[in-house]
Amino acid sequence: MKTAPKLLLTSSPFLKQQEDTPAVMRQVIYALIPALIAAIYFFGISALLVIVASVFGAVGTEWVFNISTKKKFNSLKDYTALLTGILLAMTLPPGIPLWMAFLGGVVAIALGKLIFGGTGSNIFNPALVGRAFLQSSFPVAITTWSPYADFNSFMMFRGNTFTIPFVKANTDAVTAATPLAQMKFDGKLTETQNLFFGSSAGSLGETTALLLLLGGVYLTVRNYINWRIPTGIFIAVFLFASGLQLIDAEKFASPMFHLFSGGLMLGAIFMATDPVSSPITHKGCWIFGLGIGFLVVLIRTFGGLPEGVMYAILLMNSVTPLLNSVTQPRIYGAAK
Repeated sequence: MKTAPKLLLTSSPFLKQQEDTPAVMRQVIYALIPALIAAIYFFGISALLVIVASVFGAVGTEWVFNISTKKKFNSLKDYTALLTGILLAMTLPPGIPLWMAFLGGVVAIALGKLIFGGTGSNIFNPALVGRAFLQSSFPVAITTWSPYADFNSFMMFRGNTFTIPFVKANTDAVTAATPLAQMKFDGKLTETQNLFFGSSAGSLGETTALLLLLGGVYLTVRNYINWRIPTGIFIAVFLFASGLQLIDAEKFASPMFHLFSGGLMLGAIFMATDPVSSPITHKGCWIFGLGIGFLVVLIRTFGGLPEGVMYAILLMNSVTPLLNSVTQPRIYGAAK
C-alpha cells in the first residue's frame, strides 16, 4: 500500500532561485570587471599577475579535488572557485609575492569551502578565509603596500612579486601607507574624493569605491544580492562614526572616510552578501549588516589593526546559524 507524500511545512522566506548558481556567479564576476580593470590600471602589471595567481590557486585546488574524488558533477562549472580567487586577489596588495597569492587561493578553497562539504555548505566566506590565513601567516607581506602606478611605471613589477617561496622578502621595496594606516597611526586623513575615485595605496579592491558601488547597484537591481546587508553595513558605519565625531571631531575620522576607505565597499557588496554564509531572513540580514558595520568602525578605531572588514564579516558569519534560528518567523498554526 502506497502512502501519500508528506507535505513539508516551513516558514517564510521561501527561497526561489530563479537562476542557477553558475548564472548568478557569472553576474557577480561581471559586476567586478570594472573594478578589476581599475585595479590593473592603478597598480600595473603586478596587479594582473596577483589576480592570475590567486585564481590559479583556487581553481586548481577545485580541479584537483574533482579529479581525486572522481566526482560526477564538475564543480568548476559553477564558477564559485573562479569568483573566490578573484575576490581574494582584490583583498591583496599588488606587490605581494605571487606564490603567496597562489597559496591563499588554495587555502580559500580547501579550508574555506571543501572542508565544509563544497558549494553551498561553507560557514565562512572562502575568500576571507584565504585572506585571514595569509594575514596570520605572512603579516608583513600582507600589509606592505605599493603606491599606485603611473603610465611610465605600469609595466614595473612591484614589491616582491617574484620572491622565491618561503625566502625572506626584499625590505627595500618601495612602499606607501594606506589611507586607513595614515589615519590610525599618523592622524592624517585622505581626501574623500581620492578614496571615491581611486588614487591611493591599498589592496587591489581598496581604490575603486565608485566602481564597486556601481557593481553593487547592478547586482541589487538584478536581484542577485540582498540589499539589506550592505545597507545595514553602511547605516551602522555612518551612525557609529558620526557618534564618534560628535565626541571628538579631531580625533575620530568622518563617516564618509570610513565608508569609502579600505575594503568596506568590496566587503559590504561582494563578500558579506554571500548567500551561503549570510542569513536567509530579512530581519537576520538587517542584524547581520548592522553588526558588521558596527564591528568595522570598532576595530578600525580601537583595535590594533587599521582595517576591520575581514574580521567583522567572519565574526558575523559565525553567528549566521543563530540569526537564522532566532529570526525565523513562526510557522502558521504552530504552538508558541
